[in-house]
Amino acid sequence: MNKAEDERRAAADLPRHVAIIMDGNGRWARQRRLPRPLGHREGVKALRRVVQHGIDRGIEVMTFFAFSSENWRRPALEVKLLMGLFAIVLRSEMKRLMANNARLRFIGDRSAFSPRLVEAMAQAEETTGRNTGTTIVIAANYGGRWDIAQAARRLALDAAAGRVSADSIGVDTLAPYLSLSDLPEPDLFIRTGGEERISNFLLWQMAYTEFFFTDRLWPEFDEAALDEAVASFGKRQRRFGRTGDQIEQGSGA
Repeated sequence: MNKAEDERRAAADLPRHVAIIMDGNGRWARQRRLPRPLGHREGVKALRRVVQHGIDRGIEVMTFFAFSSENWRRPALEVKLLMGLFAIVLRSEMKRLMANNARLRFIGDRSAFSPRLVEAMAQAEETTGRNTGTTIVIAANYGGRWDIAQAARRLALDAAAGRVSADSIGVDTLAPYLSLSDLPEPDLFIRTGGEERISNFLLWQMAYTEFFFTDRLWPEFDEAALDEAVASFGKRQRRFGRTGDQIEQGSGA
């Protein structure tokens, strides 16, 4: 991402890129003495609301942590139900995405998914790939440490092949190998459900991201809740290493 563009957007009220951990589906169901799968289904409804509102507000990129590399540790039946729900949502949301001129992207290690699901993901990316509106990124079987490791592995292969000089490797050399390298880094990170940690999500990309935590469980998160988070972002002063006085004076010195 271009530094001048990053700093120009720092003063803007609207984040270009919002990253969200959708936490609390299971607790929402438990509080109502409902099966956990019903919580996940309500979570899909919340996802649909938030995506539409983000599109309507003109947010350029929205990234959602749908399934982490650690989520495989959950009960096998719940994982199976989540995979089935994932596939159903993929099929059901394509018309909505196309109507909104939205692009769909996936990040994460797809090797653990079924061939049918991998094919559906690739087809969805291809179908929406030429759209020019909001980019919706779904992080599935994703982990921030995995992302950095896979980037380092690919960079090492290029260095071994002589395409990159080992002496030249630095932050700017590794960055293009990371997921989302072609998109602006997250300006705003939202986590629902009352937890205040990033849980191995976009570790590299969120170096200068503003955080917003809420006790709302994900199925309860709605348009007003997104507006609240965006309003909080708009009140913050993003310095990127400079002083507050420099920002207020518009000086890069």
